[in-house]
Amino acid sequence: MAPMRTIDQVLAELPVFEGLDPAYLEFIAGCGTNRIFQAGEHLFREGDPANSFFVLRHGRVALEVQAPGRGTLMIETLGEGALVGWSWLFPPYRCSFDARALELTRTVAFDGACLRGKCDEDRNLGYELMQRFASVMLERLQATRLQLLDVYGQPTAG
Repeated sequence: MAPMRTIDQVLAELPVFEGLDPAYLEFIAGCGTNRIFQAGEHLFREGDPANSFFVLRHGRVALEVQAPGRGTLMIETLGEGALVGWSWLFPPYRCSFDARALELTRTVAFDGACLRGKCDEDRNLGYELMQRFASVMLERLQATRLQLLDVYGQPTAG
C-alpha cells in the first residue's frame, strides 16, 4: 500500500501551484482537510456562502448552473487535480455555480476564511494565490464561453 501523501505534497503536484515556495504550500495546507463526496452530492450550490474551495484528489465534479425554463446546464466537468471554487476570494463570498460529484470524489477542502486571513498576514502569498486563481478563472470562463457557443450557436431550422 502506498504511503498517504500530506496535503502540502498533494498541492505541490498540482500545476496551479507549480513553483510555489514549499513554505507557502505548508502554510496553505494548514487550512485544508480531507473530504469525501458521494455520487450526486453537492460540494456547494449557487448562492451558498463561499466558505471553501476544493482540490480534487480522485473523482469527477460537474459545474452546473440553473437556467430559468431550461433546468440544469452543465458548464464543465472537472477531474483529478482540478481546483473547484474561487468565490471564497471575493466579497460577498457567494458561490457562482453548483458543483456536484458525478462519482465518489475525494477532495481536500480548504477553509476560505483561514486562507484569506493568511493572505492578509502575508501579502506576497495573497498575490501569488490571486495570480494562480485568476488563471483558473480565465480557463473556466473560456470553457463556459465555448459551452455557450455550443448551446446557442446551433443554426436554427427553418
